[in-house]
Amino acid sequence: MLKATLRSFLAHKGRLALSALAVLLSVAFVAGSLIFSDTVTRTFDRLFASTAADVTVGPKEDLTSQVPSGVTPTVPAALAAQVAKVDGVAATHVDAAVQNITVVDSKNEPVGPTTGAPTIAKNWYVTERSPVKLTSGHPPQGPDEALLDADTAEHKNVKIGDTLTVLARPGSFKVRIVGIATFTTTNPGAALVFLDTPTAQAKLLGNPSAATSIAVDAAPGVGDAQLKQRVAAALHSSAYDLKTASEQAKSNTDQLGAFLDVIKYVMLGFAGIAVLVGVFLIVNTFSMLIAQRTRELGLLRALGADRRQVRRSVLTEALLLGLAGSTLGLAAGIGLAAGLIRLMSAFGMNLKSTDMVINWPTPVAAYAVGVGVTFVAAYLPARRAAAVSPMAALSDAEVAGVGRPLRVRAVAGAIVGALGVAALAGCARATKTAPAASLLGLGVVLTLVATVIAGPLLVRPVIRVLGGAFPAVFGSVGRMSQRNALRNPRRTGATASALMVGLALVGGMSVASASMSKSFDQQIDKTLGADFVVQNANFQPFPQEITDRLRATDGVGLVVRQRFTPVAVRLPDGRRVETTAAGYDPRLDDVAHIAYTQGDTATALAEGALAMDAKFAKSHGVRLGSALPVEFPAGHRTALKVGALTDQGGSGGFGTQGGLYFGMATLQKYVPEGQDSGLYVNAAPGTPKDQLRSRLEKTLAPYPQVQVRDQADYKKLVHDQIAVLLYLVYALLGLAIVIAVLGVVNTLALSVVERTREIGLLRAIGLGRRQLRRMIRLESVVIAVFGAVLGLALGLVWGVCTQQVLALQGMKALAIPWSTIVAVVVGSAVVGVVAALLPALRASRMNVLAAIAHE
Repeated sequence: MLKATLRSFLAHKGRLALSALAVLLSVAFVAGSLIFSDTVTRTFDRLFASTAADVTVGPKEDLTSQVPSGVTPTVPAALAAQVAKVDGVAATHVDAAVQNITVVDSKNEPVGPTTGAPTIAKNWYVTERSPVKLTSGHPPQGPDEALLDADTAEHKNVKIGDTLTVLARPGSFKVRIVGIATFTTTNPGAALVFLDTPTAQAKLLGNPSAATSIAVDAAPGVGDAQLKQRVAAALHSSAYDLKTASEQAKSNTDQLGAFLDVIKYVMLGFAGIAVLVGVFLIVNTFSMLIAQRTRELGLLRALGADRRQVRRSVLTEALLLGLAGSTLGLAAGIGLAAGLIRLMSAFGMNLKSTDMVINWPTPVAAYAVGVGVTFVAAYLPARRAAAVSPMAALSDAEVAGVGRPLRVRAVAGAIVGALGVAALAGCARATKTAPAASLLGLGVVLTLVATVIAGPLLVRPVIRVLGGAFPAVFGSVGRMSQRNALRNPRRTGATASALMVGLALVGGMSVASASMSKSFDQQIDKTLGADFVVQNANFQPFPQEITDRLRATDGVGLVVRQRFTPVAVRLPDGRRVETTAAGYDPRLDDVAHIAYTQGDTATALAEGALAMDAKFAKSHGVRLGSALPVEFPAGHRTALKVGALTDQGGSGGFGTQGGLYFGMATLQKYVPEGQDSGLYVNAAPGTPKDQLRSRLEKTLAPYPQVQVRDQADYKKLVHDQIAVLLYLVYALLGLAIVIAVLGVVNTLALSVVERTREIGLLRAIGLGRRQLRRMIRLESVVIAVFGAVLGLALGLVWGVCTQQVLALQGMKALAIPWSTIVAVVVGSAVVGVVAALLPALRASRMNVLAAIAHE
């Protein structure tokens, strides 16, 4: 049996190649994501471990780290001298480093990266752990000198002697580049500007006696943990956070982990789609191969092979396919990881392919996915193979099981579908986001499973409609293509399911994204009353001098500042909620339209008061006039009275939980170092908006980190952000289509082999080669469009239910992107044509007499 199995596998290796390709894609994404994330993690582990001081004394972590407010937590620089006296301390260094800066050249072009990596300015000092070394020029000396890292200097064409402008929180200042520093370890993609320590303290932190941390070097023979205990005992304060080198490295790695997790989960999402769609392809392939080998399997049974041996033979073929696909997939995954490493280098993160890390879980996961998916997908066909009767060897049937009733599928599909519909209906009726989202997820899974189960039942009624015009348009060729698609509903349903999954996903997400865009448009039209909004490109705070320059611009009538700060609020029901609150200047009503259920803007912005979303307040027992304990960064605490309740449509207001905001005076009292995050600007009477915009853009030209936007620009910004999610879905769709095309090609190729004698007879009675190719193309098109119709119908239901969940967050508009749906259906027909090219060509080249004689 083993010899027969191996010969059978090698005899059908061409037919199994496309299934192996599906396995390869699934494994490649799994292996590639694991290798890439492991490589980046190992690289940064080494960087953080080699550059962290033996002990670091920093400010106590508090609310400040949760949201960009412009505040840089500091410790007294005098701690360095105090810690230096501790037994076991070899040296101490004052660190003054910030990331909330922008550096521009003489043309006001940003010198730092624009792809998300930070621009860091810090003080220069050299230790054996320094990540950079001076390779040209001299160290900075005085308030107008600076170093720049070599990678940034090369990318931005900055040379020694050039003048740059640093836009920091205390104010902007110019520096002359006097040296270039080169990374000795991996460049994380950041731009580094180095100043001397007094300049960094005064011009970056705004306080000559402050530091962002104190680096402590241990004397020989003193362990990090021991030194940490001694320093903690000497400081006698819980206001500082002490970390050893390993703890600091772990903290930095954890912060990086969120970024790595995004990449890993996106790639694993691709792997999941590839696995799911690949299952349909593999099931279909083995089902057809077994159907075509009915006589062969019957002969094996007649020669004495029992059911277990036949089943084991088919599963062995699946195992061989899984091993081959997994091995190739692992190699492809290594290549994919290398490509990602090169891609990250293009974005400034200079990883090295020679440092690629392949930990033992990666090949284990690769083979587990590849072999496991193939083995599971082939199990049901293997059981059907074992059920072949020895008498089948004497029959002339080519396709086993075509005429078996679909009653079991009908019952199972109806039960699972009813549960899925019930879950989606519960989602639509839910009043809270968490249970609605859970029911949505359950409903999506159940309806998808039900559609896959019941797909063959839908083949005949739907394809009769979709292909109804074929006989009239294409004559007998159209009629035969329609009947070929109807011949085996199970096969047609499984083939179409591969495409259905991807299109259901894109249909649902398209409806959700279109609804989000429309809802935000309505919200912007409803709430934004300012002529212009000035914000940072990535919504980070900006220095006060930008606000001052803008206010002084000719034609500016009103400027209302917006600042954000993290807060912790103790609610009457006992909960402590950490969220983001906003502060606004008076006359907020002139630039924003806010609906109040109780109170007004005056009471909301009064000193010692705050505003809250009415729905949030009701759910936590808050009433108008309630005094709530509020904690600000740096441990500042007070009690604020609820002066107004707002109707923010369940969105929480301004995208934050609870929709909290108060007057700028209150915010400046408790967060005095905060920076503006947005400016709402109205033109002065008699000043045309277009004229004011040109003046504002001229004023802000030296500050490339901020942009002037009107309502249309603001809407475009929101649409672009939503489009990023949609592009990811389209990428998943592209992958699903690639595998679905493989499935259609595989099905048609095997179908052509199965119908060899039939094709020969048709050719013998006069069917031309062009007609034959057209018949197979039409069959492919109708199968692809059938999958598209099922997928889009399912996706539309998912999208509408997703919009119901979004409505609980204030996004109540429903939008159906009909243009996208039509484009997808047309694209599916094109996919069908492309998938049929090779099978149709092969069928048309058959020798007529050989085909008639085929068994």
